[in-house]
Amino acid sequence: MITGTIKRDIDRLWTEFWTGGITNPLTVIEQITYLMFARLLDIQEAADERRSSRTGRPFRRRFSEKEQHIRWRNLRQIGDPQELLVIVRDEVFPHFKKLATAQADEIANERALANLMRDAQLMIVKPSLLAKAIEMVELLPLTEGDKKGDIYEYLLMKLTTAGINGQFRTPRHIIDLMVAIVDPKPTDRIADPSCGTGGFLVQTVEYLRKKYTSEDGILRETDPETGEELVTYTGDKLTPEEWNRIETEMFHGFDFDATMLRLAAMNMMLHGVNDAGIAYKDTLSSNYEERDAYDVILANPPFKGALDFEDIDRSLTRIVKTKKTELLFIGLILRMLKDGGRAAVIVPDGVLFGASTAHRDLRQKLLDENQLEAVISLPSGVFKPYAGVSTAIMVFTKGGRTDDVFYYDVEADGYSLDDKRDKIKADDLPDCLKAWTNRNSDRDTDRTQKAFLVSAQDIRDANYDLSLSRYRERVYEEEEYDKPTVILDRIVSLNTDIAKDLSDLKEMLT
Repeated sequence: MITGTIKRDIDRLWTEFWTGGITNPLTVIEQITYLMFARLLDIQEAADERRSSRTGRPFRRRFSEKEQHIRWRNLRQIGDPQELLVIVRDEVFPHFKKLATAQADEIANERALANLMRDAQLMIVKPSLLAKAIEMVELLPLTEGDKKGDIYEYLLMKLTTAGINGQFRTPRHIIDLMVAIVDPKPTDRIADPSCGTGGFLVQTVEYLRKKYTSEDGILRETDPETGEELVTYTGDKLTPEEWNRIETEMFHGFDFDATMLRLAAMNMMLHGVNDAGIAYKDTLSSNYEERDAYDVILANPPFKGALDFEDIDRSLTRIVKTKKTELLFIGLILRMLKDGGRAAVIVPDGVLFGASTAHRDLRQKLLDENQLEAVISLPSGVFKPYAGVSTAIMVFTKGGRTDDVFYYDVEADGYSLDDKRDKIKADDLPDCLKAWTNRNSDRDTDRTQKAFLVSAQDIRDANYDLSLSRYRERVYEEEEYDKPTVILDRIVSLNTDIAKDLSDLKEMLT
């Protein structure tokens, strides 16, 4: 967690961009990402220099002798904002591209992000804004591993508009529920085929860190300003080999929005995963052919729109013959998973009950050819202010057999369901996870409860309708009302009292 001081520093930085004429939240975060990357390059270069001086071992430099003046530490010493702007625009940004082509393959710690910097552009045109931005990025504690990821998450929270491709930020508490349900292991290979800013991958890192931390490995401190307890999980129960795998092999994220990928790569780097497999790919196209590759997939795919049938990979249309992206992504995830691989995916409610042949065939495939494990209904305000669409979380395992499907009706997620999304007390998510963990086919048969199980045969009998409302039984309590004549007598009495009061008032005024 980050302190109030750091939040204020970020808010001030945000305000500087806003007053400097850059008002698109995505552009602001992208420009801050570039500056953070420039600083991190210098931090890592300095760390390698210190290590080399101790061991005598050479290393591949990120900056040649002639490029020392463009290191972050030297940029900060430039007093003329106009000169600073020229150097950053004409030398630092071309250096990003150089790293992506010449050095990235040999410097693993920067490979994922450097490869996404090849088309980076400086959008800051006011010299004074650039100088202030560099000054304020210097204040951010990027060397503090426990805080730097939270810094970036706080920045990403400022994304308040949906992207042109239907992208929007999945709330962290919903991601946390999905990660806990699939319960990833350090040996798993994990992917998100539409990763956006990398929220699912980042929260999986944090889940593993928390799960594999001993009591002695939990660090607690108090924010001196707010008195809030700040808790850090060190992941001390993970072996060096497991940490190395987490940092270099475990995570893979794909998207066809280069800006989102840059944010995702930086997000992962700041959460301790320096070489995540973040790559530019349209996973629904014929150019992406990965199959049987992953143990866990977590995703919130784009809902809206339909693709050109000719652009869709043929292996996907054999799974589900449609142009609708929400159905194609389910087919894609089934193809990407290994046998026995697990997935938790957010889908619009229409996937659960849509009447088209493609909708029904996909649901039948999930139920009869795989293990459909859960359908968790979410309230329609979960994604506000981005969208008000009703959604659900589907959990399934590739292959196997479906006996029962776990259902849960989430009516409150801890936040108001309007555009403000203020924190409230009502929260079904902890109970949902508890019910999932303790589900029992012999016990959970009461469909009047929030959590219940439905047999696969019942779903087949309902023509593969997966909507929760199809199976949840509502209990209605009979209400007793007074007779109309009694109510009418009350109205007459009230009118008599009002007439008397008006008469008394009139006498007082005359």
